[in-house]
Amino acid sequence: MPTISFEGKSIEVTKGANLKKALKKANLSPYNGISSILNCHGIGSCGTCAVAVSGLTSEPTKIEKWRLNFPPHKTSNKLRLACQVKILGDVKIQKFDGFWGNIKR
Repeated sequence: MPTISFEGKSIEVTKGANLKKALKKANLSPYNGISSILNCHGIGSCGTCAVAVSGLTSEPTKIEKWRLNFPPHKTSNKLRLACQVKILGDVKIQKFDGFWGNIKR
């Protein structure tokens, strides 16, 4: 079973699991602050669940590419939307600062 490593914790998920749903099920969040309430609830239009992902995942969806191609996001940040990512193997996740999770320090 694939493992998600996030915020010092590791969780096992089934192959093909949705990243956002897996994190929420484990009481972890791909959101910062109030964006945990003010978000699109998984349709990929808001961009608040943007995270850095390393490991084996699905290819970016059309909606994900669209949303991460305009401000405050930019494609050069190489972020993914947790609500659109399917886990295919072990992954490491990092959430950055700011409402949108796009501020790297």
